[in-house]
Amino acid sequence: MPATGTVAGMDAAPFGADSGGMATNVMILGAGFGGLELATLLSERLAADVAVTLVDQEDAFVFGFSKLDVLAGRCTGDEVRIPYARFAKPGVEFRRERVVAIDPAARRVVTDAATYDPDLLVVALGAEYDMAATPGFADGGFEYYTVAGAARLRDELAAFGGGRVLLAVLGIPFKCPPAPYEGILLVHDALAARGIREASALHIVSPQHAPIPVSREASAALERALAERGIEYTKRHRVYGIDPARKMAQYKDHEEPYDLFIGIPVHRVPEVAVRAGLTQDGWVAVDPLTYGTRFPGVYALGDCAESGIPKAGTFAESAARVVAAQIVREVRGRGGPERGGKGLCYIEYGDGEVGRVDVDFLAPGGPTAPFLGPTRAYAAEKAQFGAVRRARWFRS
Repeated sequence: MPATGTVAGMDAAPFGADSGGMATNVMILGAGFGGLELATLLSERLAADVAVTLVDQEDAFVFGFSKLDVLAGRCTGDEVRIPYARFAKPGVEFRRERVVAIDPAARRVVTDAATYDPDLLVVALGAEYDMAATPGFADGGFEYYTVAGAARLRDELAAFGGGRVLLAVLGIPFKCPPAPYEGILLVHDALAARGIREASALHIVSPQHAPIPVSREASAALERALAERGIEYTKRHRVYGIDPARKMAQYKDHEEPYDLFIGIPVHRVPEVAVRAGLTQDGWVAVDPLTYGTRFPGVYALGDCAESGIPKAGTFAESAARVVAAQIVREVRGRGGPERGGKGLCYIEYGDGEVGRVDVDFLAPGGPTAPFLGPTRAYAAEKAQFGAVRRARWFRS
């Protein structure tokens, strides 16, 4: 039966009603890389056969890499926001609503504005940041994984008088594996531009065994870049908390002083997915080949899902192509599957240079991840990467 919305106690019209009730109703929760690409693909491939509702609680989209532009002072927070009002695709309706409950067995979604019963449901709610998970961090640390956080750290670096800078990955998994190293390289550039780099000591700490675990080439290139700039790098260590009053970072068995602490915050799945019973070991469990959950007609993709692949926009985009192929088969009864696990990653090296890693986690014989660059040419290519998607999703 068609999905319906109940708003403020009144029955709303079915949101597939314009197609005579014959359309398959698809609901996508979350308008990040995965949600935007999936909605676009369904519009392109099934516009006459589906009615898609795309829901997000925010009013604008921000590319993750744009936060580095804010940190580096290349853009303001307002300049990197792309309003969802610009998203317009045949057969797709965007609604700014907050998801408050999901019943995956019944395929029912409750938002702060309505109740929906779609034929097919895709959970793409992303990952949230748990600032309080690391003691002292919320009050005494800085981050650049939010637009506001990137702007705040930019301003702090502009006023910083030099000293010990400690950047720590506070938990695994986290979005965009290169981002911690990009951040410390941009901090290096910011301090060098102000003439206080020699008066500062930079240290990056991560629980991982390599910067980019899937790529030895990219990891080696990043480690060389850190060494060339005199940035200390510690692997397989984790900061468990900080004491802002004493300016001490706390490890398992020792402490380290700092003057400026920057953290990659602990990530977690949105609580609404936990309450829905979708999670296993902290994340939404999916079939890594189809992105189907254990509930029929319910898929999950992007940063909220655990498929054995890192959390990054291009992998969410790849997953969207897999789910789109699955939905085409469900709606039309024909069509082949698509293989996911592919993506590319641009890595900021500072000084205007960017590297590129092309990853295929499901390649025959095992994952492949060749590294290219870094060069200024890839900086231009990265800008084009964003421009293409901006035009595809927002026509701007």
